[in-house]
Amino acid sequence: MKKKRIVIHEEYCIGCRLCEVHCLVQHSKSRDIVKAFKEERSSTMARVMVEESGPVSFALQCRQCSESNCLEACISGAMHRDPETGAVVCDESKCVGCWMCIMVCPAGAIRQNLTGTHIASKCDLCYGSAMPACVLNCPNEALTYEEVEVRD
Repeated sequence: MKKKRIVIHEEYCIGCRLCEVHCLVQHSKSRDIVKAFKEERSSTMARVMVEESGPVSFALQCRQCSESNCLEACISGAMHRDPETGAVVCDESKCVGCWMCIMVCPAGAIRQNLTGTHIASKCDLCYGSAMPACVLNCPNEALTYEEVEVRD
């Protein structure tokens, strides 16, 4: 079965961090870049992180694994697969902050949201949007949103 997923092309990443910027804005209350950074930064965080080592950089975010360890490890049922998109998402109202998902994630893509909520934070493919904000705003197409084969 094919599903839309973010594909990372690290050879094109220049470490500009625009993916982080626009992810933070997309998940802010206002969705306004100025307000998100000046007024809301303490209450929201990006769900993508740019990793850098010398001249090499790439965006690190949830790989939306077919066999997701985080789903199995989640004791509250907060981590679940969206039936429509097949994406692994976190229902923040159910998350108890046990961090089991963080411990078992092979990509290291789930983080503690310490902006006052103490819940797991991960890429949700900008749920409800036609295109994830990180992909839409990547100037070098280091991130693309493509149909890929996934196992159910």
